[in-house]
Amino acid sequence: MKRSAQVAATVGAAVWAGIAVAAHMGVARIGAIELMFLFGPLVILPLGMELGRTIGGTGRLEQWGQRLQPAGAAFAVVALCLPPGKRAGALALGWMLVCYLIAGAGVLDLITPWADAGGSARATYTATLRATSLPTFIVAVGRIDLAVGGAWLVASRLGIRPMGIQEPIGLLTAVHFHFAGFATATIAAATLQAAEKNGGEQKWLRRLCYLVAGMPIAVAAGFVISPVLKMGAAILFSACVAGLAIFVRTNGSRAKNGTARILLQLAAGAIFAGMVLSGAYAVADFAGSEALTIPQMARTHGILNAVGFCLTGLLGWIVETNSGQGAVVSEQ
Repeated sequence: MKRSAQVAATVGAAVWAGIAVAAHMGVARIGAIELMFLFGPLVILPLGMELGRTIGGTGRLEQWGQRLQPAGAAFAVVALCLPPGKRAGALALGWMLVCYLIAGAGVLDLITPWADAGGSARATYTATLRATSLPTFIVAVGRIDLAVGGAWLVASRLGIRPMGIQEPIGLLTAVHFHFAGFATATIAAATLQAAEKNGGEQKWLRRLCYLVAGMPIAVAAGFVISPVLKMGAAILFSACVAGLAIFVRTNGSRAKNGTARILLQLAAGAIFAGMVLSGAYAVADFAGSEALTIPQMARTHGILNAVGFCLTGLLGWIVETNSGQGAVVSEQ
């Protein structure tokens, strides 16, 4: 792992743990959903950017995003410790800038092959993408999700209610696009890349990757358009990620590095359980039942997804990638 990513994730984890302890002791007025969100900027983003670099490469925009990530994460921490308002919203803009830089890198990854193909050759772009570059495509889509997540953080901290969406749904939407969007898409891309290297059957995994990358938008749209769409999209997305867990487990068991194998098996088990909870919540919410509440989901599904799946999944594929290269890349 690049030293900069390793340091950022390690320091971020220590800061997050300190905030969690302070919140538990009542020193910091921060709730479970705010803590769940902060795990993204502080820990998941450095790891996701590092894994994405090994899959789709890196450009100038992402390099700037990586350099500004620690400062942006610090702004996010302070913004969530303040009551909603102009000051909190202004600070949240610092994190949104990081998200937009990384999302911009994703946009460039998508449009550059199309522009390079030119004229009549553009018809071959999709076929070429499917044949050789689907992991890069999925990483790019995950990066673009961060733009939506960053914008929703700013809206949440300003205290505004876009499209009439109330809190904590606004902040949960930011959480959704950081974890279910960016992190899950990156893990899916790494899983597909591993399957391609192993030479196994990839038809169903490729289809799942498209769905995993695209469904976060459909789930978010359901909150605005229709309760039926919200439930249907949530159930379909949960089923797709549960299916991805099977492929993570299968390909993770073939990892050459023993630590990577353990991490990926843990990730697969955690997300499978988390998606069962997610599907159950979607049905209960549609039926108007309070069998599963948002705070309960934050303490169960949120932890299973953020820590159990995103953290261990990203770490697992990073460790395996570095092991495959024969050495850990260190940069001062």
